[in-house]
Amino acid sequence: MLLAIDCGNTNTVFSIWNGTQFIATWRCSTDHKRTADEYYVLLTTLMTLNKVEAEITEAIISSTVPRVVFNLRVLTDRYFNCRPLVVGKADCRLPVAPRVDVGTTVGPDRLVNTVSGFDRHGGDLIVVDFGTATTFDVVDQDGGYIGGVIAPGVNLSLQALSMAAAALPHVDVSHPATAIGKNTVACMQSGVYWGYIGLVEGICKQIRLEHPRPMKVIATGGLAPLFQQGTEIFDAIEDDLTMHGLVLINELNKETA
Repeated sequence: MLLAIDCGNTNTVFSIWNGTQFIATWRCSTDHKRTADEYYVLLTTLMTLNKVEAEITEAIISSTVPRVVFNLRVLTDRYFNCRPLVVGKADCRLPVAPRVDVGTTVGPDRLVNTVSGFDRHGGDLIVVDFGTATTFDVVDQDGGYIGGVIAPGVNLSLQALSMAAAALPHVDVSHPATAIGKNTVACMQSGVYWGYIGLVEGICKQIRLEHPRPMKVIATGGLAPLFQQGTEIFDAIEDDLTMHGLVLINELNKETA
């Protein structure tokens, strides 16, 4: 069985793939100080509580937080007796190499989303990921990553707003009933929600203008379904895009080993 690990700036997701489907998925906060032993206690406790029986024989890691990778490697080496693939490292092959400026390092999550998006929707694709940052990944007709856009994440923008303006409270992201707010909270929620709708639509429009062929737009990330309510720009919402991509990359590397 495969242990797929997606480590983002805010959360780390662990999923177990049995060869045909994911039988369990858990998440914890990302913390570079968490040891391999702590990860193992967390995982085994969750497996016991959820009555999940799994013998892990393979592992793959995608991490946007470099300091976390060492302890995740130790976790799989020590407790599951397997050497993990790490997306972005030289020994981890991709179906198509990214085509970016020389010396540019592409985030592993963006590479994984590119592979997964191409597998499910084909090329000429924009993948919008609502994470700690809001990213736009451009997938060429052959499945190659050819660049993209990085914008501040929704929750990050809200935190910055409340921290920088003493009179403004912290608010949750929601779909406001009207664009015109009648109180401070409603005004902030409207600004963030409709502001990000405008950001997504505007950036996708500009990318399409620069691309020679028509493009689909898919979205992923926890806030994707919420923003889908305010726009028709998305052709699909994918809640397991990254995990699906990790499975595909692991299978590719097994075949070419």
